[in-house]
Amino acid sequence: MKEPIFLATVLQEKIWGGNRLASQFKMDLPSDKVGEAWVISAHPNGISRVISPKSIAGLGLDQLYTEHAELFGNPSQGPFPLLVKILDAAEDLSVQVHPDDQYGLEREGELGKTECWYVIAADPGAKIVYGHKAQNKQEFLEMIEAERWSDLLTQVPVKAGDFFYVPHGTIHAIGGGIMILETQQNSDTTYRVYDYDRIDKSGQLRPLHIEDSAAVTRFPHTDPSSMTKSYPQAEGQVIHYLTNDLFSVYQWQVQGSLLVDLPKAYYLATVIEGQGWLEIEGQRYSLDLADSFILPHEVDQIRIEGNLRLIASNPEN
Repeated sequence: MKEPIFLATVLQEKIWGGNRLASQFKMDLPSDKVGEAWVISAHPNGISRVISPKSIAGLGLDQLYTEHAELFGNPSQGPFPLLVKILDAAEDLSVQVHPDDQYGLEREGELGKTECWYVIAADPGAKIVYGHKAQNKQEFLEMIEAERWSDLLTQVPVKAGDFFYVPHGTIHAIGGGIMILETQQNSDTTYRVYDYDRIDKSGQLRPLHIEDSAAVTRFPHTDPSSMTKSYPQAEGQVIHYLTNDLFSVYQWQVQGSLLVDLPKAYYLATVIEGQGWLEIEGQRYSLDLADSFILPHEVDQIRIEGNLRLIASNPEN
């Protein structure tokens, strides 16, 4: 198949969510507390379904990946590897950390979670938590017990266009007033370290996971390294942000026409700004804000036209 596979978004309400997915991405929201749009997902907690092409419309991405492995280059057995979200943090997210694959599979029955963020929008003064200052596990637990959050947590100011790599074991939190596109492993395991004593819908404090958090956090914290390389063309550019042993992430920035070679098995892409056209071997497909799609294994080159930005990724395993 040499055509894009467009997918339907799954919306997730969150205690910290807002309504910016409606105002900025024209999504029809069920409430003003929608925190996440799972735009490309095969996770059981929110499975994207195929919109087009008609021959496979209605299939869940999990089923598509299993029953039509040829579209993905006939990968080895296992779940679909990635999950792509757009997050609207109207309020601060909990301070949290994710496990590696071994810990996640042993304790939760699913993969660990390494992720990365492209900042779509950020209010003036917005910050994230990105790392901690404890030198070892004992100091970490002591600072949590004493609620020395300002001493423990490292805050970093952010602006639109920033990119952050958040491998497993990294203490982190997205601050209020920030919207991001997140590319991550196909996992929904999160260990909360601190949640600002927030009360959930049932009137209870949301549970924390201090023991698990201490077990999976990296000591001491060091900022993860990523790469940013630009490959300009006359009317746009490809920006390569990251390649690790799980996935690669890019921005396709178009101001006219951009030709993109696709040397890997398959690619995921989401329009985060503007609109335009996708061309594959002479066939054109319209692209609008928040459209998300998969470019199957047989597609080795595309042309994008218009004035738009997309965040794209491909699995490395």
